[in-house]
Amino acid sequence: MAELQLPNETVAGEDSGIRNFSRRAFLRGTGGLALGIYFAPLLGRRGLAEAAGDFEPNAFLRIGSDGAVTVIAKHVEMGQGSYTGLATLIAEELDADWSRVRVEGAPANTALYKNLAFGLQGTGGSSAIANSFEQMRKAGASARAMLVAAAAEQWQVPAEQISVRQGVVEHTASGRRAGFGELAEAAARQPLPAEVRLKDPKDFRLIGQQKLPRTDSPDKTDGSARFTQDIRLPDMLVAVPVHPPRFGATPAKVEASKARAVPGVVAVVEYPGDQRRFAGVAVLATNTWAAIRGRDALQVEWDESKAFRLGSAEILARYRELAGQPGAVARNEGDAGSALEQAARRIDAEFEFPYLAHAAMEPLNCVVKLDGRRCEIWNGEQWQSGDQQLVAQLLGIPVEKVSITQLYAGGSFGRRANPHSDYVLEAVSIARAAREQGVKGPVKMVWTRDNDTRGGYYRPLFLHRASLGLDGEGRLMAWQHRLVGQSFMQGTPFESVMLKDGIDKVAVEGIDNLAYAVPNLHVELHLAQGIGVPTQWWRSVGHTHTAYATETLIDEAAVAAGKDPYQYRRALLDRHPRHLGVLDLVAEKAGWTAALPPGAQGERRGRGIAVHESFGSFVAQVVEVTLKADHSYRVDRVVCAVDCGLAINPDVIRAQMEGGIGFALSAAMHSAITLKEGVVEQSNFHDFQVIRLNEMPQVEVHIVPSAQAPSGVGEPGVPPLAPALANALFAASGKRIRRLPIGNQLQA
Repeated sequence: MAELQLPNETVAGEDSGIRNFSRRAFLRGTGGLALGIYFAPLLGRRGLAEAAGDFEPNAFLRIGSDGAVTVIAKHVEMGQGSYTGLATLIAEELDADWSRVRVEGAPANTALYKNLAFGLQGTGGSSAIANSFEQMRKAGASARAMLVAAAAEQWQVPAEQISVRQGVVEHTASGRRAGFGELAEAAARQPLPAEVRLKDPKDFRLIGQQKLPRTDSPDKTDGSARFTQDIRLPDMLVAVPVHPPRFGATPAKVEASKARAVPGVVAVVEYPGDQRRFAGVAVLATNTWAAIRGRDALQVEWDESKAFRLGSAEILARYRELAGQPGAVARNEGDAGSALEQAARRIDAEFEFPYLAHAAMEPLNCVVKLDGRRCEIWNGEQWQSGDQQLVAQLLGIPVEKVSITQLYAGGSFGRRANPHSDYVLEAVSIARAAREQGVKGPVKMVWTRDNDTRGGYYRPLFLHRASLGLDGEGRLMAWQHRLVGQSFMQGTPFESVMLKDGIDKVAVEGIDNLAYAVPNLHVELHLAQGIGVPTQWWRSVGHTHTAYATETLIDEAAVAAGKDPYQYRRALLDRHPRHLGVLDLVAEKAGWTAALPPGAQGERRGRGIAVHESFGSFVAQVVEVTLKADHSYRVDRVVCAVDCGLAINPDVIRAQMEGGIGFALSAAMHSAITLKEGVVEQSNFHDFQVIRLNEMPQVEVHIVPSAQAPSGVGEPGVPPLAPALANALFAASGKRIRRLPIGNQLQA
């Protein structure tokens, strides 16, 4: 597969102003104001007049003649609140009426809408607000300045005497006032200000506001929100695929007569794949149910000569062999080997982490329309740059002939940002195969839950082996840590940056930058080769396993030293004030120093703590559990403290912490993808179990006040939960959990 090309690096020192290009078609249609906000390096040194001629960029902000403010979001809304956050940044500096603000997804255009965190258009790494903070605020401030300039010109008054509040521009001395819509067309003719002054935080009216309504809530409440499943195009057919039971297999013989006999089935097509995506068979029908029934009636024989056949046990056996050998060095300070030999107390541990599916509520789907010269895609789009380029390569057409309409996504947790564009290319391949059979209408590919559960691209299976050494006073003096697992950075656009000298940075993140003061620390990594299970990032990526290992080990060290786990952490984090900030806050709010209320007769209570930094944010959590007489357990309470810099939308932050805690509880308690002879054993939520409503504990979220730049919140709530839970269970049971999910290990 051809490699996706990264855009050229930004040239330091170039003008980083904001440019305004009128969209003539828009102005003719509505008489409004459209702003395209770009950092100059994205446009090179193209002049304003040249770009304003035939170049019609997509704006971040549009104000209609009716006064409605439309924010064009370059980041997908998949439940994480990005639409609300981006709109808040613009509306704050614009002084817009929040009730008149709407959001729509940006089209695929890397030059205009690239994610400033990683240089490609896409949503990931909890970067939406962090990388857009200044960019979106400048967009709002520039539009405000142009509205004010238009009013000053019309009213013949000094601009500095004009105020703006909640979508109204006013000159108090003369009593003149106008809404944004009344000034939009005149504002569009104003020159873009060379500089804009952003608000002092003390003047914020929207940023940091409690109970600010989310922009996506009304649409999702009244059913008008458009997800991929809602798309209906003329002559559109629904395609449901059949995938091979083993990764790497291909169709050898297809008996489709029974499938074609199902009412509503129009066609059965085979389509090719490669080492990064399925080759399979799809049933196309007039509706989803007919396509599923047709799929179930298919009889397919598979060529498994190149299929992957190992099971989870065999993979772990290979990993254990590797864990017994030196690996690539990710971090080395002091001499951990010698320090371990001199230690008064030693802790040795091995951890197992299974493959994990993303299991979003909306299984993968994609709508494709081909006409031979161009390709149109509708999708809950998380990876515009990659999908657009790889679709163009597959079809042999220019990138600009591939358009992508960004819709709402019903969750993702990273799955829709696949660097190999697997499911999007599959949808395009099905549509192309259908055209070759004379079926030329649009195609909506729909994965059923079993497709989604068995569809690969999991959080990788990992094995950790670690040794800690304590001196006679219980101080941590040595730490050796070896990890074994797959790299999903190989063969992606990020390989050259994230994979160097045998070290995959995302595989060791959270351990290679361990904040605890350990004088002798040695971290190694083995990247397993020849494992044919497709993997990719999963919510909070490498932190999902490194945080568990490090935070349960530090807890074990505290117990071995006879120290309080909270105070033991404090002593090792004295050079990390933001870690200490969340740690102290969560301990205070959880009542760490107070005894837990006792359980019922035969029950034991336990409390555990963990702290972790990821995606620029700092999160600490305390978990309270009840261990029942039969050694089953209940999670009673989770207290969370988060420092994510300036809190743009406090309610969104709380929701993301709560959601991350529920997500992490599923993985810690129940979820695992296992293979037997290469076949994935799980197929749906009955065997890839997530927590049920009655298992969700009471959750409290506390936000550390901060003036730091905002950082991520979509993922950082996940890593500390599992270790805090395991530490709580140890406090109740005296048993350390080395293998996830916990399942019934306490009952064994």
